Amino acid sequence: MAKHTQAQITRTVDKNQPSEVLEKTQNQMKYYMGAKLVEVGVDPKSAIYRWSVSNQDDKKLWTLTAYW
Repeated sequence: MAKHTQAQITRTVDKNQPSEVLEKTQNQMKYYMGAKLVEVGVDPKSAIYRWSVSNQDDKKLWTLTAYW
């Protein structure tokens, strides 16, 4: 079986939330991605990260992808 070369976390957030809540959500996503990478045996500092944002009416879809 081939080894994975990427991991992805997606969250939907309300556009009208205060910036503190949005920042907290981003930090949580970074933390969980790091934990996910450690779980699969990848050093989080060696991965390359990419954020993508999709707008949907009054919500945003945030996706954090890590490549190694």
